[in-house]
Amino acid sequence: MAQTLKSQIAEEAGRLGFDAVRFTSADAVDGAGAALDQFLADGRQGDMAWLADTADRRKAPRALWPDARSVVVLGLNYGRGGDPLAILDEKSRGAISIYAQGADYHDVLKAKLKALAGRVQALAGGEVKVFVDTAPVMEKPLAARAGLGWQGKHTNLVSRELGSWLFIGSIFTTAKIAPDAPEQDHCGACRRCLDVCPTGAFTAPYQIDARACISYLTIEHKGHIAPRYRAAMGNRIFGCDDCLAVCPWNKFARTAREARLAMRAECDSPALAELLALDDAAFRERFRGTPIRRTGRNRFMRNVLIAAGNSNDRSLVPLVEARLLDDSPLVRAMAVWALGRLAPQRLHALRTSFAAGEPDPVVRGEWLGAAA
Repeated sequence: MAQTLKSQIAEEAGRLGFDAVRFTSADAVDGAGAALDQFLADGRQGDMAWLADTADRRKAPRALWPDARSVVVLGLNYGRGGDPLAILDEKSRGAISIYAQGADYHDVLKAKLKALAGRVQALAGGEVKVFVDTAPVMEKPLAARAGLGWQGKHTNLVSRELGSWLFIGSIFTTAKIAPDAPEQDHCGACRRCLDVCPTGAFTAPYQIDARACISYLTIEHKGHIAPRYRAAMGNRIFGCDDCLAVCPWNKFARTAREARLAMRAECDSPALAELLALDDAAFRERFRGTPIRRTGRNRFMRNVLIAAGNSNDRSLVPLVEARLLDDSPLVRAMAVWALGRLAPQRLHALRTSFAAGEPDPVVRGEWLGAAA
């Protein structure tokens, strides 16, 4: 029997290393736009201004590309073996989100999508466009509609076959391809993801306030992190996997097959002492080709200093103290906070000489507040 178009595309997707492929129409995210509007109206996007700027195009595939008729939704597994939360007990080391421990997934995923898009075009005709999460696409509602999984109570996609560890990409096409059935919600009464959140970022099941999410705070947020969240961050220096890691559906998760997503040595529970010594050039070299580099050294160092302050490791005091003279006020402010946690007497001894000459009002406020 001759292969169907969908089975041919699925075969090509598997050959390219994708772990899941489903199909839906370009009109398949009805209702998601209203949820986005409410999210933005409540200001829950924080300083991710691009969400509001692209809202109209984000609400539906055809708003982004009016000629689109069908969408091929792909999943690429990035799972790891072992307990992803074990690192949280190693207070003198930094916890990096699993997705950021290997090569930048945008590069890996986009290369695969482009290769598959060429085959989709050859098989189905028409025009094609590929999208990863840097584009204004509501990829999780789209993936749920295509049957790749469902959006769990933590708002992330969950797959019955692969658990929580999935990168999502899509291929829009002007060709008509029969859609798959959407996936049903299988969360049931479980609320582990909601209860584990260190900062209480979930305002209700299926609703998140990004402004309180550690992933947002450590990656997207450009400014100073509010004091009320710092202790809860623990040693999480880039992202947070807690709500994903506790999902019971991860019993079906598998280790990623894609070699480029394998953990890099420099991202494997790095010692805070090593990270505290990084200047801009060393930071860029160490994290070249990873998602971490895009955040920039100063924001990353802000996160590392918060982890140092939470570590109870007094051997870090000289390294923290050196950051009091950093060029970045973002870094200096968190150095004050970290030193106050690790060595309050030393902080008080330095207060007079440092606070009076501090040009940045936020940093000066950290000095005065810590010494009060």
